[in-house]
Amino acid sequence: MARAKTPTPLDRDLADLPPALRWRHWMGRVEAVIFASPKPVGREDLAKVVGEGANLDLLIDDIRAELAERPYDLVAVAGGWQHRTRPAFASAIRASDRTDAPRPELTPLEATVLLAIGYFQPVTRGELSKMFGREISRDLIAALRSDGFVGAGPRSPQQGAPYTYVTTPGFLTHFGFQTLRELPDLEMLEDAGLLSKEKLLAEDLPASAEEGEANEAQAEETDDPLE
Repeated sequence: MARAKTPTPLDRDLADLPPALRWRHWMGRVEAVIFASPKPVGREDLAKVVGEGANLDLLIDDIRAELAERPYDLVAVAGGWQHRTRPAFASAIRASDRTDAPRPELTPLEATVLLAIGYFQPVTRGELSKMFGREISRDLIAALRSDGFVGAGPRSPQQGAPYTYVTTPGFLTHFGFQTLRELPDLEMLEDAGLLSKEKLLAEDLPASAEEGEANEAQAEETDDPLE
């Protein structure tokens, strides 16, 4: 049986090339890696295909400049970069019937529940129900989990140790956020009449999205029973 060939190590530095050509090669590598990935590609992964002297931010800027007239762009999302079609071409993509059927748009309640989880995670379903002044159903939470927007957080210290919920990297990717710090102002929900800021802040919950961001990393990928 023939022995599998050992892959040749990637020449990251390309020191034998003139600077301009070396830069072009680095640009091509970065774009190819991002193009081939179904998820946002982070800085650490991109750094593996370019030389130590390469400035990734400048490489991305140059790639985006070349894509300025194209129907897609490189966008920073969920701590990395990803190819995204431009909004102006959304209707053409839908009309082509050549893409997977997207999930129906979130209802206003689903969207605001997601934002509330983003602001105050980790948060239980019972706490969400108090915020909204109505029951937030298990089915709603299950749907958000099924879509990859929400994951299980640590058990709450409350009596009975109910499950808590946190947002996932999929939530950031879907809404085009780099981090939870980019969430819309809480006043937006209040202006829409969907939440009472005064009531929210009176709850014994995490005080900000930044605190929730630290807890987001604890999300589990297993399917835990809903509270």
